[in-house]
Amino acid sequence: MEELSLHILDVCQNSIKANATLIQILIHEDILNNRLTIEIIDDGDGMDEETRKRVDDPFFTTRTTRKVGLGVSLFKMAAEATNGELKIESRKQSGTKIKATFTLNHIDLAPLGDIEDTLVILALNEEQIDVRYVHEVLGQHFEFDTRQIREVLQETPFTAPGVAKWMKEYIKEGLYNIHKEEAK
Repeated sequence: MEELSLHILDVCQNSIKANATLIQILIHEDILNNRLTIEIIDDGDGMDEETRKRVDDPFFTTRTTRKVGLGVSLFKMAAEATNGELKIESRKQSGTKIKATFTLNHIDLAPLGDIEDTLVILALNEEQIDVRYVHEVLGQHFEFDTRQIREVLQETPFTAPGVAKWMKEYIKEGLYNIHKEEAK
């Protein structure tokens, strides 16, 4: 995958399949220490110890529709290609946390990509899940939380005309604002 946002989407799809009702995506760009951290935390079914140990093996999957599970293993390879790492914490009935770290200035660091589309796709998922996205850069942070948006929209569904476009523009503007300081 050429963009980190696609890795994030893939891991979140695993969370949805694990019956998560809340997925948190936390991104921290630590410019001073040259580190990028991406954490994906869900409240889904979690994994037993055997599954957790094998989940980053590309020849292991719990899906019945295919014989390989490349998503987590590709995310791990992307992190390791930048001298980073990927760690997984999970317990049955307690959810899962995946934390990937990257070297920010590494030549092999993939771009974040179109995180706006990733978040909107997750928000429009047919399963009733909530997504909380927090992105931090140089002490500035942006947060997108579908629970807050539901409160504002009240009875209006996310699939109503214009809502997805508004969400995408809101995310894009929020990310632009937190990166303004970095550009100075």
